[in-house]
Amino acid sequence: MMKKVNDSLAGKVVLVTGAGRGIGAGIAEHMAAAGASAVVITDVVINDDDQLIERLNKDYEADISFYKLDVTDETSWSRVVKEVVSLYGSLDVVVNNAGVEIAELLENYSLEQYKKQMSVNSDGLFLGCREAVRAMKPGGISGSGGSVINLSSIAGLIGLPGFSVYGGSKGFVRLFTKHMAVECARLNYGIRVNSIHPGLIETDMGNQVCEHFVAMGFAADESEAMDMVKASTPLGQLGKVDDIAAAAVYLASDASGYVTGTELVVDGGWAAS
Repeated sequence: MMKKVNDSLAGKVVLVTGAGRGIGAGIAEHMAAAGASAVVITDVVINDDDQLIERLNKDYEADISFYKLDVTDETSWSRVVKEVVSLYGSLDVVVNNAGVEIAELLENYSLEQYKKQMSVNSDGLFLGCREAVRAMKPGGISGSGGSVINLSSIAGLIGLPGFSVYGGSKGFVRLFTKHMAVECARLNYGIRVNSIHPGLIETDMGNQVCEHFVAMGFAADESEAMDMVKASTPLGQLGKVDDIAAAAVYLASDASGYVTGTELVVDGGWAAS
């Protein structure tokens, strides 16, 4: 069990979306372990039997709280940000992690599927970034700048069969991040903005990728699909949640004070090969 490892985020208030499980939960825990004063876990739903918040509050000095947040709803975003700043006095880091993955051959993709994919991955990210800027900029309710970290994917960098719409939504994340970073820098807002691009990570969502490849006819079974993935990855293995969470902590910390508008690729070399 990971305990506090350093004070690189000492005094910082962190909000993570889609943090009820998977990569988001891992990021939240690593933020707490890095000495954040408060970590706000948000998700559209959290299971009644989920002990994540209780466990994190027990294991770390950070104050851990949960807010229900539908990232596609701007009223919810405004409410949660205001309540977090009112409770903790600031908002220093926003991690836009919430996302959905709908894999399908383009010819079979419905408009309804397309809208759902874009609503969460693109619209939700836009709202999170906008509310972060409004709060963090000089004169905002937090007003002391901060770090915004947007979760994209290697599908936002390279082409993958069956992931055209998902990849399009993640490509939006990549370029939106760069434009936002330059805008905030030119306006002297003190807000850094960066994106993280995971490869295939050992999570429930990550494991479903192999199922998708089989369902779409790109592999005979999940074992063959996994072999395909590993063969595409120079390091020859899947990544772990800790790999992505550590990258997020770096971008949240003052150690990355000269880093903005960048894409941090954590994929075992997949996109480079």
